[in-house]
Amino acid sequence: MGLFDRKPIAAADESGTGMRRTLGAGDLIMLAIGAVIGAGIFSSLGTAAAGETLADGTVIRYGAGPALVLSFVLLGAVCGLAALCYAELAAMIPQAGSAYAYSYATLGEIVAWIVGWALILEYAVGNVAVAIGWSGYFTSLLSGFGIDLPGWLTHGYWNVKASADPAIHGLMESAPHIAGIPVLVNLPAFGIVVAITLLLLKGVKESTRANNVMVVIKLLVLALFVIVGGMHIDPANYKPFAPNGFRGIHQGAAIVFFAYIGFDAISTAAEETKNPQRNLPIGILGGLAICTLIYVIVGFVATGLVPYEQLRSSDPLARALSIAGLSTASWIVAAGAVVSMTAVLLVFQYGQPRIFYAMARDGLLPKFAAKLHPKTRTPHVTTIITGVAVALGSLLADDAATYDLTNIGTLAAFSVVCIGVLVLRIREPDRHRPFRVPFVWLVTIGGAAACVFIMRGLPSSAWKAFAAWMVIGLTVYFVYGYKNSVLRRGNAPVAPE
Repeated sequence: MGLFDRKPIAAADESGTGMRRTLGAGDLIMLAIGAVIGAGIFSSLGTAAAGETLADGTVIRYGAGPALVLSFVLLGAVCGLAALCYAELAAMIPQAGSAYAYSYATLGEIVAWIVGWALILEYAVGNVAVAIGWSGYFTSLLSGFGIDLPGWLTHGYWNVKASADPAIHGLMESAPHIAGIPVLVNLPAFGIVVAITLLLLKGVKESTRANNVMVVIKLLVLALFVIVGGMHIDPANYKPFAPNGFRGIHQGAAIVFFAYIGFDAISTAAEETKNPQRNLPIGILGGLAICTLIYVIVGFVATGLVPYEQLRSSDPLARALSIAGLSTASWIVAAGAVVSMTAVLLVFQYGQPRIFYAMARDGLLPKFAAKLHPKTRTPHVTTIITGVAVALGSLLADDAATYDLTNIGTLAAFSVVCIGVLVLRIREPDRHRPFRVPFVWLVTIGGAAACVFIMRGLPSSAWKAFAAWMVIGLTVYFVYGYKNSVLRRGNAPVAPE
């Protein structure tokens, strides 16, 4: 058996022994909006528009300015190509595991492992970043009610150590010390991850109901921003439209790509979707189209409301309204951001355990990760493991580089999925495809190339960290996964317990 042996494509499991199928196309679209409309639009939008510069004047990335709307259009096109490929494979391979499962069926085990390992980076690091961002909005809301938490309870150790802000870095000295070590923890971030984990353990239907409520709230909040902000647009703010040319649009797209990665989480719900051959393509493509339109509209209003340089903030939409003198609307948007980012955490924490579950079922990770709860039929063991890991990371970590790390892992997975569609078309041209990618050569090769192009807009530090993560992953594979692979040993997949 070779490293590139492929896993046979299995039909949807209707035996009732696996996960419970409860999700329809509408649920999937709401999951997509829940995951995609979140930290990207409420946090990284400001950096994409204004760029990022160190105190000594060194430019880390150039901003897109008002041409931010073109960054969103560029990303919508890139993700649209990848989404078409996801839709074809998701309809053919309705299994948990997302791009990992697709790669296993099209390109072989070693490629599947690399993609699965990249997805672990995407979800785990992304969850930590969102939790830390959620904490910032939540702390600001509490301050609005006159409740001010001490800084040592709202900033993790590594976040404080890496900060260039004297007020934050000063916590290294002013915080309580134990054995000479400052006590610096992000308690709100830790708490929200624990709460989300407990909700997910109750079952997928309960989780999607909560997500649907949060999605409605976030759409109402964004509608408020567009309506109120649209009434105060100053056309002069659109000049210059692209202050850094295409370089700014490209680098702006690379950071705000975090806004789009959520649609990948929809495919992890394949084994819990009713009629996945029909509903998965609708959920993936429909959700992406709606979210792209929302991003373009919100970006247009934000850059017209205030000069784009003033959007450089962790809460750019609320800040834009505040600068424009719309303080009440600003507070409402900040409150909506808390709800919105909660929904993102919910969907990401939903997706990560299912990646572990799929890899463990194939023998590439220990068997305990393939266990299902006897009542809820959810992967409760990996849900708990994910919750603990992300909660601890949120408690101490610095979120400065997490967006870039999440983006590079996701883009790598997207590019492999695009190539996988083309390879499977060549190898198995007559296989039944409930959904077919149109213009397959153009879409697949163009999609993979576009993903790599967006990756090139990320800083070198992200590439180095990604390379280190891949070295760790390949070590784990050859030490454990290679010899325990179900495919390699010729056994049946690990049965869910």
